Amino acid sequence: MLNRIASLAIHRPKWVLAAALLIAVLSIVFGSSVAAHLKAGGFVAPDAESTQATDLLAEKFHGGEPNLILMVTAPDGVDSQAARDVGNRIAAELATESDVSAIQSYWALPDNVKSALRSEDGKSAVVAARVAGDDTVAPQRGGEIAEKLSGTTDGVEVRAGGFTVVFNQINSQITKDLAIAEAIAIPLTLLLLIWVFGSVVAAALPLMIGLFAIVTTLASLRIIAELTDVSVFALNMVTAMGLALAIDYSLFIVSRYREELARGLEPEQAVRRAVQTAGRTVVFSALTVALSLAALAVFPLYFLKSFAYAGLAVVGTAAVASILILPAALILLGQRVNSLDVRVPVKRLFGRAQKESVVPEESFWYRFVTGVTHRAAIVGVAVIVVLLLLGAPFLSVKFGLPDDRVNQPSASSRQVGDELRADFPANIGATIAAILPDFHGDKAELGDYAKQLSKVDGVTNVVSAAGVYVNGNLVPTPPIPGFAVDDAAQFTISTKVAPFSSAGEAQIDALRATPAPGGTALFTGAAAINQDGLDAIGEKLLLAFGLIALTTFILLFLFTGSVVLPLKALVLNTLSLTAAFGAMVWIFQEGHLSGLLGFTATGYLVATMPILMFCVAFGMSMDYEVFLLSRVREEWLASGKTAADNTHAVAIGVARTGRIITAAAALMAIVFFAMVSSKISFIQMFGLGLTLTVLADATLIRMVLVPALMQLMGRANWWAPKPLVALHSRIGLHEEPAHVEEKLQT
Repeated sequence: MLNRIASLAIHRPKWVLAAALLIAVLSIVFGSSVAAHLKAGGFVAPDAESTQATDLLAEKFHGGEPNLILMVTAPDGVDSQAARDVGNRIAAELATESDVSAIQSYWALPDNVKSALRSEDGKSAVVAARVAGDDTVAPQRGGEIAEKLSGTTDGVEVRAGGFTVVFNQINSQITKDLAIAEAIAIPLTLLLLIWVFGSVVAAALPLMIGLFAIVTTLASLRIIAELTDVSVFALNMVTAMGLALAIDYSLFIVSRYREELARGLEPEQAVRRAVQTAGRTVVFSALTVALSLAALAVFPLYFLKSFAYAGLAVVGTAAVASILILPAALILLGQRVNSLDVRVPVKRLFGRAQKESVVPEESFWYRFVTGVTHRAAIVGVAVIVVLLLLGAPFLSVKFGLPDDRVNQPSASSRQVGDELRADFPANIGATIAAILPDFHGDKAELGDYAKQLSKVDGVTNVVSAAGVYVNGNLVPTPPIPGFAVDDAAQFTISTKVAPFSSAGEAQIDALRATPAPGGTALFTGAAAINQDGLDAIGEKLLLAFGLIALTTFILLFLFTGSVVLPLKALVLNTLSLTAAFGAMVWIFQEGHLSGLLGFTATGYLVATMPILMFCVAFGMSMDYEVFLLSRVREEWLASGKTAADNTHAVAIGVARTGRIITAAAALMAIVFFAMVSSKISFIQMFGLGLTLTVLADATLIRMVLVPALMQLMGRANWWAPKPLVALHSRIGLHEEPAHVEEKLQT
């Protein structure tokens, strides 16, 4: 297959590049509107209890827990005439919106229950409502309504919050963040590529492949979004991984091509050899990365599924572009790939001589690895201990779902959320809703149930068809319509407990454990959604990790013929994540460096991000493992296969790949670190976590720990049971060693 691809690039380079240009132009036109077709949620399973409760509330009561909160702040207090006029106007305008229901206004509620909607200092009060629609429509409508009703009138300020506004502002911010991240990453990447290659021409090639991968993947996402739900957060992966992987793969191809030119091959021969060797590594690496990301599809949350879709698209595009489009460009460039070498005039300016080619045995990396292998046991233990110590904070990790605090303090949703948590007796944004489906009892049963719910710790009041209950007592109020129909009843449970805290988890457990009339009660709201989301993730976690481990083991066995090296890779890839995961807890959960990075610590990590980071980083780590092992295996196959040959093969493999792997890691780190500029805190965490993982993996793991362990295991590195040896000889992946002159097909 690779030989046919190389032949196509060699014999039809102009046709290949013309087709690539056409595809890129069409992708830009079609994919430019992709953000408008993506959704902002996806943090809970479609069959979860909270989802069912939300759907039933909308179907039977045309309402649900509030997701739009308009906070009215008046210097003369919320009972002033000016504040009252503004509050009544807001409620009246909300009532004219056909997709808005369950309107609750401080100024329209009875005196003995409305205090929950007023701040302790009496300066602010809220109007809350439910905006209908899915994760695309509701945030968009919430944003439109918020824009229309927000502002200042006669000194009275109106600010908008609630989940619809939170995610509307996240959507808007992500689009801005992507532009900023690209503006940071692309110039820095080009400069580093020039430093790596010297030649401006050679440096520009990986960057062009990266941009091609991004625009074509955006078009692919646009198509996928027509077929299923896709999260807007997947755009961050497309940009980062499209650039990172394409540059990685192109770096391997271009480096091997230039190496073959230096050996004296003609451009056509060099391209074929580069595709057959480095191209094989690229294809294999792409498979491992794709399968790691595909495991995300087992989760029922479309937030995680979206990254599987985006990952498969971007990995496939980057690999195809690297082994077909890039070789076609190399054929047309020929020896000119080394043109515009900026290092020549710079060295001439400083009077430094041009370095001659260094044989691998005399290189820095060969000497470095030789030093590691001479002290393999000490070095291996030391590195493992350091990584485990750095990862220790992850033992105290806590998980939750994103709320308004992922936004910057300047966002109105964040300001409203902060004030609700700090100054209100109950956080209306944390309101819990319950529904009794198919209820046919009488009002007395509803009253008994509401009474028991109101006794749960942290509950401030329960509103039901039977009245309002506080601490088990019925509060005299006028009849409250709309809380019961012929076959169902609903309850609104106000709480002062933070929904994503351990107390919030205990509270929703206690509410769900309260016996309900008819035996069935369904709960929704922030705490219920959080718990259902965590449960859905936990149920599929072992399956996802098991699939990653199994597919990785099989692919590496096919690649190496060994069962030891795949096991080593699985352990080391996991170990490379420990330091980054520990850092994420220390930084983002505990709040260290929050002032420097500009985020607010919530005391937990967004639950989906460590899983996403694991799958992405695991695949990326395998990228370097495959590249390193491919060169080590070349030397091993050409050797006498003794213990000394194993040591030499490892040293030569690192000598030939060390500079490229560290350069690729630095380039990838730049791309991921650019995401730290985001104004959304869990995107910052994703970018910083992957930056640390990539750097740790390419240095401590691949350049230190892998050589140390391979030295200690000696010839056992290449061991497999005899039946598997026979199997590998039939279906394994094989190639001639690099120094064997191939017979070129014509």
